[in-house]
Amino acid sequence: MFGGEGLYAGDLIIGLVIRERIHLKTGDADRAAYLAEGCEPFSFMRGKKRMTTSYYVVPDRLLDDPEDSRPGRGRRRLPRFAAKAPPSKPRSRKR
Repeated sequence: MFGGEGLYAGDLIIGLVIRERIHLKTGDADRAAYLAEGCEPFSFMRGKKRMTTSYYVVPDRLLDDPEDSRPGRGRRRLPRFAAKAPPSKPRSRKR
């Protein structure tokens, strides 16, 4: 699907590493925080159609200073959603 690596918390896939960028799985409640940061979702081409996923790139500021995501640091923090991320549904492959 994405040509990268998956990030797991137990049996849940919570993120992707693609072209040296970390993308974390978002839900409806989390997505607004990523969009407010200017983060983009991972997307790819399937044939002639662009497929957009629910995995959004982690803001560069958090990679530079992870402490910046803690409460009380003056900036909006991204939600901690990994523990509540819905499990990915297994896909059946037709042959």
